[in-house]
Amino acid sequence: MDKKAVLIGIAVLMTTPSLSSATETSSTVGAGRASASDLKSLTDMRVGIIKAALQLTPDQEKLWPAVEDAIRNRAKNRQARLERIAELHDDATDPLHATNPVELMQRRGDRLVQRGTDLKKLAEAWEPLYKTLNEDQKRRMSFASYVVMRGMRDAIEHSLESENEDDDD
Repeated sequence: MDKKAVLIGIAVLMTTPSLSSATETSSTVGAGRASASDLKSLTDMRVGIIKAALQLTPDQEKLWPAVEDAIRNRAKNRQARLERIAELHDDATDPLHATNPVELMQRRGDRLVQRGTDLKKLAEAWEPLYKTLNEDQKRRMSFASYVVMRGMRDAIEHSLESENEDDDD
C-alpha cells in the first residue's frame, strides 16, 4: 500500500462513524446492530492502515503476526463486551436488577480487567517490533495510531458516559 492509500484509509476512519458506537447506541434506540462482518472489516482496515504506515522491512515483517493477532484479539474481546452490555441493557426489565449497584460495580470491574489484560497483551506483542523501528517508522506509527484512536474516541466517550450513568456511586 502506498502513502496515498494510507492517507485515504486514515480519512475513511476519521469520517466513518465508529461501528462500535453504532452497536452500543443501537441497543438504546432500537436500530439494527452492526454485524460481526462490519466490525471485522473495520478491524481489517485499521490493521491495514497501521501496517501500511509502518512500511516494514522483511525482518520486521516476521514480528508483525503477533501484533496483528493481539490487535484482532482485542477487537474481538471489545465486541464481546459491547454485545454483553447490549444484552444486559435488553434484559434489564427488572428494575431491581437494573439498579443493583453491587452488580453494576462487579460488571464494570470485570470489563476494566478484561480491557487492561487485552491492552497489556497488545503492548507485549508490540514491544519486540517497536524496538526494531527506525525513527520514521516510529513517527508514522504514532501518527497512524493517533488517528485510529481518534476514530474510536467517540465510541469510548459514549461508552464511558453510559457506564457513568450506571456507575453513580
